[in-house]
Amino acid sequence: MIASIAGLAAGGAGSPSLAQWGPIAARRAYSVMTQAAEALALPGSTDDAVLLRLPQRPFGATAELPDSVAPLVKGAGRVAVVREAFAPSGVKPQELSQIVAPLGPRAVALSAASQEDAGAVVVDEYRRDPKTGRFALSRVAACVADFLAEQGVRAALVPDVRAAAAAAAASAPNAVREVAGGASPQSTNHVLMVAPTAFGFNEQAAQDNSFMHAGESAAEGGSALTRQVLREFSALHRQLTDFAGVRVSLMQHAVSHGTPDACFPNNWISTHAAREGGGAGAGAERSLVLYPMKCPNRAAERRPDIIAAVQAAHGPYARVVDLTGAERAGEPHYFEGTGVLVLDRVNGVAYVNLSERAHEALARQWVEALGYNELVTFRSTDLRGKPVYHTNVMMAVGTGVAVVCGDSVADPKERRRLLDSLAKSHEVVQISLEQMDALCGNVLELRGGHGLPVLAMSTQAHNAFTEDQRRAMRRHVAALVHAPIDTLESVGGGGVRCALAELF
Repeated sequence: MIASIAGLAAGGAGSPSLAQWGPIAARRAYSVMTQAAEALALPGSTDDAVLLRLPQRPFGATAELPDSVAPLVKGAGRVAVVREAFAPSGVKPQELSQIVAPLGPRAVALSAASQEDAGAVVVDEYRRDPKTGRFALSRVAACVADFLAEQGVRAALVPDVRAAAAAAAASAPNAVREVAGGASPQSTNHVLMVAPTAFGFNEQAAQDNSFMHAGESAAEGGSALTRQVLREFSALHRQLTDFAGVRVSLMQHAVSHGTPDACFPNNWISTHAAREGGGAGAGAERSLVLYPMKCPNRAAERRPDIIAAVQAAHGPYARVVDLTGAERAGEPHYFEGTGVLVLDRVNGVAYVNLSERAHEALARQWVEALGYNELVTFRSTDLRGKPVYHTNVMMAVGTGVAVVCGDSVADPKERRRLLDSLAKSHEVVQISLEQMDALCGNVLELRGGHGLPVLAMSTQAHNAFTEDQRRAMRRHVAALVHAPIDTLESVGGGGVRCALAELF
């Protein structure tokens, strides 16, 4: 807790050292200040950095830090003065402990509100001159998350910083456990995408995917449908890379491959961090899993060249779990990757909607092979009363928030178990059957360029969420990233999450 943490000022007898965490009230600061200053050291950071909170002034950065704050930053190599860039003049600033709090060496809790447009928190960065010992301005209004990342400090984005810090010693929130090193990461900054360069309506997949609507087949030179989907897909790619800072390994496919749905690679491949799941069988090495697909032209998406490229550029994945033999068995069974698996990677819980594409025996085999703690199964139906083909169209799990269509699960016991399991560690956003139809469940948490979680979705899904639902999600992520992919959703029957295969 903040109140129990020692201050920073180093110096004479009895002074706390820089190596201690803590906010401090300064007895002397700028002469125009009427409130106390606060400081927070970042032990183990690259430059022995200190975050400094000064009472709000009617101007921004100054060329140097004044001598009056020297006791607060003694021993630091770099100082970041924290300010709310868009707060109206005269409004009382937040206390530093409301914006950021220590969780341990190189780990802090950071307020989700600090990443909102109007509430943006920036830092003015100062570096110590080794000759004079004075701090000179080196950067103005940098992103606070960027500064922390540059200093090697991991940030857990949380709705309430003080509550997260208080809980860190007990039952810490997922985000806190993750950055403190006590849990696997829920999300990654790196994904595999396959551009829909030979996209077309997939008659095989349409047999049990009620989200699909008929369209043109793929053709050499690109049909009108293919060209439209490519325009949408490229805009999504730009949003993810240029806006969100997600790293994308982008592949392509050809008509000769015979894979009209190849832009949905998450169904046939998944990767996993070492010790993900947390169970007794969790592997000590990173894993790559290959999955059995129901449709022959979707099984053909498992191209050896893509697997080799993933291993070469992002591996090695020393452990390969190949489940594809079930596809060729006398009585074939299917289990279509993170289409049918929605994973709580932090707590080791696998959620599976059982369907023709998600066989229960394979689900149990997967949980055992990957060392997960728990499997939660159920059956769900859509707005038309048809079985939901993939789990990831009716639910999603992030670090701190989960989205689910509880109404799609008819069995009361299954529904209650599902909702109770999610509520143990997440704020749950419940969506309606109509919202599920708009692919509100088909969203995915990724790690953005600032090192903070973002939630990727289509514009259709974004607009179908209510304002309260969007606000709830924003309490746990830095941004809602979306792009219009209406044609891909309508003809392909899948949304943004389907188009992203995470690379851990």
